[in-house]
Amino acid sequence: MFKRVAILAVAVSLIATAASAMTVQEFLTTASRIPQNPTALLRSDTRRLMNEFKGGMQTVRAEQTADRAAGRRPATCMPEKVSFNVNEILGRFNAIPAARRGQISVTQALREWMADRYPCPA
Repeated sequence: MFKRVAILAVAVSLIATAASAMTVQEFLTTASRIPQNPTALLRSDTRRLMNEFKGGMQTVRAEQTADRAAGRRPATCMPEKVSFNVNEILGRFNAIPAARRGQISVTQALREWMADRYPCPA
């Protein structure tokens, strides 16, 4: 009985964590505490930000694929391979008005960025 309750508690915790998307402000605040040197890759915060970015990109790509499969015009037309560097990501996120950074998720910011960077032809 206790084992079932513990498993249920862990599952609920994971769902709650996944449901709370990181805002752009949280992303930038965390990124500002990470040193810009090779040891940064060893930090858990760096991996967390990388996973957040990667997850957001996977979501945007999945939406693009689903729109195409449903016969709808996708919001973005990203190529198969897309690469970014840290300065490019931070520059784009810092370009978002400060008042909006706390209200927009990383995924939504990526959605808007990719629609701007890789628009679909009309």
